[in-house]
Amino acid sequence: MNSLIDKYNIPGPRYTSYPTVPYWDESSFSPEKWKESVIRSFNESNSDEGISIYIHLPFCEALCTFCACHKRITKQHSVEIPYLESVLKEWKLYLELFNGKPKLKELHLGGGTPTFFSPQNLRTLLEGIFSTVEIAEHQEFSFEGHPNNTTREHLQTLYDLGFRRASFGVQDYDLKVQKAINRIQPFEKVKEVTEIAREIGYTGISHDLVFGLPHQSWEAMEHTIRKTMELKPDRLAFYSYAHVPWVKGVGQRGFDENDLPSGEEKRRLYEDGKQLLENLGYIEVGMDHFSLEHDDLYQSLIQKKLHRNFMGYTSSKTQLMVGLGMSAISDSWYAFAQNVKTVEEYQKTVEEGVIPVVKGHILSDEDLTIRRHILNLMCQLETSFDLQNSFPELENAFEMLREMEKDELVEIHDNQIKITEKGRAFTRNVAMVFDLRMMRNKPETRIFSMTI
Repeated sequence: MNSLIDKYNIPGPRYTSYPTVPYWDESSFSPEKWKESVIRSFNESNSDEGISIYIHLPFCEALCTFCACHKRITKQHSVEIPYLESVLKEWKLYLELFNGKPKLKELHLGGGTPTFFSPQNLRTLLEGIFSTVEIAEHQEFSFEGHPNNTTREHLQTLYDLGFRRASFGVQDYDLKVQKAINRIQPFEKVKEVTEIAREIGYTGISHDLVFGLPHQSWEAMEHTIRKTMELKPDRLAFYSYAHVPWVKGVGQRGFDENDLPSGEEKRRLYEDGKQLLENLGYIEVGMDHFSLEHDDLYQSLIQKKLHRNFMGYTSSKTQLMVGLGMSAISDSWYAFAQNVKTVEEYQKTVEEGVIPVVKGHILSDEDLTIRRHILNLMCQLETSFDLQNSFPELENAFEMLREMEKDELVEIHDNQIKITEKGRAFTRNVAMVFDLRMMRNKPETRIFSMTI
């Protein structure tokens, strides 16, 4: 395995989209084209599957130095109401594009720290959204909560509004690791908020664990997993730490490069962690995710309905996902768009009556084809693709896949490519084989985290 790590541990995307953001063609994008794609997607899909909404709530009271999200650090809660008013104004701008009432299938509150906002202000925001939509029959509403500031009132308020899934960021219970990433939260806080959520009636509890953090050892990782098992969350995200300190605005400066586990050490954290999770009854779903058999994520995998978008893996697919808030990314299937990246510019643009997109990408027919196959690989670990009679530039892909087949990472049968159990850890590498945008525009500087 060590030789495979040396061979395949290269910078690569996580493929929450294709094309990935650094390869968006902004020259062919315009706000008008974005609106046209939204209208098309809404008309094609709303009455059937409905739409998704992602709301980016960017505020945090303290900076976690492992985080690469777009956020604003402040202890001033006076920022809450003006920001939420802007989110509702942005949503009204989208409502003007729709021919009919949106059917809301999926809603996710991300951040930042959504539970930075008071329960009453979250209620005001969500009731403002819900008053304009029809709620789908089997909706999935979820939110990310910080164990240190998610209260019973938060949980009850969101439950009363239809939320049944909550995700709590744990990362690691080792105090040395917590100090390095400036995320001090004892097990007792996670236990408290998890038990309150279950008591209220939440049916989907997820915990986020991260491997590859500074000072992290297998002993610490094993302790974290075994403590997590005392709470038995329905779903686990077991993420590889993405070390991207060169990205402007991220906080990854609370430790030295030498404090990070080596590629070999990091791979052991994943392999041994995966084995322990499976021994404890969890099933690996897609990449980086594990769930118990009863959880929707596993059920969607079995039914071949698993989907991946900017929110990560989801058990339900919608063609249109509207991202609201500063830096939020939207997906109409035919195009991507990202909002402006500062709170001030976001609020100013919305106040002027303009949908606050700053960049985006219109997908070509080729993009749509490649996107579908990368999605298949990321969600089902297989796809059918006639490599030799498709895109000429993919001729090299066939050679690369044959090399991966020799390394037992994939199996190739006629036009079917299937990622093996051994190859799961290299899923991103297999997807990169099909990434025509990356092939044509090899980055001169490092823009992605390492795949392993």
